[in-house]
Amino acid sequence: MQQIKQYLEGIAHITDKDWEFFISKLTHRVIPKKSVFLGLNEIENHISFIQSGVVRLFIPKDDTEKEITFGFSFKNQFVSAYDSFLTRQPSLYQLQALTETSILSITYEDLQEVYKNTQIGNLIGRLTAERLFLLKSSREQNFLNLTAEERYLKLFKERPELLKVIPLKYISSYIGVTAQALSRIRKRIS
Repeated sequence: MQQIKQYLEGIAHITDKDWEFFISKLTHRVIPKKSVFLGLNEIENHISFIQSGVVRLFIPKDDTEKEITFGFSFKNQFVSAYDSFLTRQPSLYQLQALTETSILSITYEDLQEVYKNTQIGNLIGRLTAERLFLLKSSREQNFLNLTAEERYLKLFKERPELLKVIPLKYISSYIGVTAQALSRIRKRIS
């Protein structure tokens, strides 16, 4: 709990009363490595804070080689199929723990109570939404403005630990190239 408190305290002061109410709504879950914890067409009912681990956001395909990875979330970040969470509609993508992942989750209903009953609730919700929007916007801008090689270099400049925990097939999908093209990029820059 200390980890999420430090993260949120970095954003705004939280009164003891608000903090106690908020943490009373959190559930700790440990997701085993490679487990999908939100499936296709399921309604997202949680926003989760990653205490440790890596989560992949992807669109599944019948042929697993054609799955589309479009996001990763890491320690000290929030993760959710946020569009499904907000609209209460089935998700068009899945969430998968790439490593054993420890998360603190709050349900949609409990978050609504936090919004209603605390001063910090709306700030937490707004900041989570802003973070998820900025990630999405950054990814779109990278696809429009950078070459595949530049996207690869940028990804590893920002997250050098990725090579250790994320299979290259997911990285190639994330930057929008085939595994073979990624192999050529890696040879060219090494």
